This record gives sequence, C-alpha cells and structure tokens, in this order.
Amino acid sequence: MGLISTPTSERTLLVIASDKANMQIMTQLIARRDDLNLITAVSGMEGMKLADTSLPEVVVLDTGLSDICAREVLKGLRGNPVTSHIPVIAVSSDAHPAQIQAGLQAGFYRYLTKPYKLTDLLDAIDCSLSYCLGNLTRVLTGPACFVSVCQQLPARDESD
Repeated sequence: MGLISTPTSERTLLVIASDKANMQIMTQLIARRDDLNLITAVSGMEGMKLADTSLPEVVVLDTGLSDICAREVLKGLRGNPVTSHIPVIAVSSDAHPAQIQAGLQAGFYRYLTKPYKLTDLLDAIDCSLSYCLGNLTRVLTGPACFVSVCQQLPARDESD
C-alpha cells in the first residue's frame, strides 16, 4: 500500500491494480494532482479493506487482478453499506463491446479500455468526483439539487 499526499489534498482516490506497470502509470499521473490523496492496493482483497477503512471518493479498479475477479471486488464494495455509494471506474484490456456493456450493467461507473488516453482517465475521475459530490448534495438537500455534469455517463437512478 502506498500513499501520496500533499497539504492541499482534499479527496481520496483508491487505485487497485496488480500489474506494476499499470500502477506506476496511474500513480505518476495522479501524483500531479494536488487535490487528491492517492491510496493504492495491489490486490482486490486489500483494496476492499482499504475502501472500508479509508472511504475514498472514487475507486479505479484494474480488471486484471491476480487474486480475485474485479466484479467480485465491485460486488463486495456494493454489498458493504459503508462503500456501496463509491463510484468505481474499471480499467480493462478487454475492449469487446459485450464486456464493456456487461461491466457497466454490473455497476461500474465508467469502463475504460486499454490502451486509454490519460486524459480519459482523468476525465473519468473528475466525473466520478462530481457524481460523488452530487450524491452528497442529494443526501443533504434532496433529489432536486442533484445535477450531473457528466452528460456522457449512463443515467443513474436518483430515487435512491
């Protein structure tokens, strides 16, 4: 587990990836953002535990984990009342349209396929952070106050 932090960091991002090269790319990219605390996990089980204890605003999950299936991680996060609200971005080498659709239907907030543009990852993180902030606003002030800034994202049920 690693932690990258700066004094102005306000939000926590958890990256779960077994592949060292993918982890290094994501870590270097996120380290440039002074508004994020980065926490990393090298296995799905470790990632679920970290999510439960650190409550990140967003999880980036590489689907090629070495210990368990990424959908099991997603299922574990969704089944835990403490982490069920956290948007999870899948990063996958499987670019088949059926896999992408199945991943989104399973509950991934976004599904990026490798190779992805670094700007696409940052955009997905920013949209997820906006979604998380929108959910917080909605919880605090009601459904009428929720406005998604990410028009390209799948519609979310606002009756939760």
